[in-house]
Amino acid sequence: MKLHVTARRTLTPEIEEFTLTPVDSQPLPPAEPGSHISITTPSGAHRYYSLVYSGDNPNAYTVAIKKEPNSRGGSKSMHEQATVSTILDVETSDNEFPLGPKHDALLIGGGIGITPIYSMAQQLKAEGRKFRVIYLARSYEKAAYADELQELCGDDIIIHYSEGDSSNAFNFWDLLMTPTQEHIYCCGPTSLMEEVKGGTGHWPDGRVHFEEFMPIEIIRDNDTEFTIELAKSGETITVPADRTILEALRANGHDFSSSCETGTCGTCKCTYTEGEVDHRDLALMDDEKSDTIMLCVSRAKGDHLVLDI
Repeated sequence: MKLHVTARRTLTPEIEEFTLTPVDSQPLPPAEPGSHISITTPSGAHRYYSLVYSGDNPNAYTVAIKKEPNSRGGSKSMHEQATVSTILDVETSDNEFPLGPKHDALLIGGGIGITPIYSMAQQLKAEGRKFRVIYLARSYEKAAYADELQELCGDDIIIHYSEGDSSNAFNFWDLLMTPTQEHIYCCGPTSLMEEVKGGTGHWPDGRVHFEEFMPIEIIRDNDTEFTIELAKSGETITVPADRTILEALRANGHDFSSSCETGTCGTCKCTYTEGEVDHRDLALMDDEKSDTIMLCVSRAKGDHLVLDI
């Protein structure tokens, strides 16, 4: 669907909020807490972003996007090229981080991973359910939605600023030592995920839920251009240094199925018959890597790959 940027707001020096509304004024699909959308950025890159606000009949979708330091096509493009009135292709997807319907909740968010947590907190507040929030950030200046969350949650939120000092990290032990009846929802960087996972190993199964928020920037500074050959047609396609194989295929009229586009779900895996692959996914088993590639993240180690498509 086509949505245009109707508002932009600077949340922190690194994070911009974008409000997107339908070009044709048609109703938007419902947005559940924890859900995300796929945006084709002005550069042509496909990126997934969590929705900040939810609702059964939303008039707009709102996302908060952090500009990653090494971005070459995703967040950089949104920050530098997506101005008010820019039209973007947007798709919804399955919610892989849903909020359960009845239980009390402990919400833990770190960095830009606060976006789905903020959405959940709003829903829980609207339903009158009991919840707590732990929000970890480097500093107040870098904490998106800190004021809004403080106003929403009152005494039921702890906002901890590390100020970049590892010795000032939040201590989860007292919080997680004794399992409660709450369900935990946690989103943030890998370090936060690992700490919460380590502290909840003794909690009952199904009580702790994660959505790891890693920057979806799978293009690296030292990446180079290469070509792919489609074995069934003989067509050769150039994959630029700042594009993925999946994006290059789409740009040349090949609509290949995908879902997460972060190398985790396995939807876009494809057999290759020639060349050496730089595997960057988290989905393939070691014994699959000799002839299978994830098109959304992995690249050629050399200058040419032959794909069995």
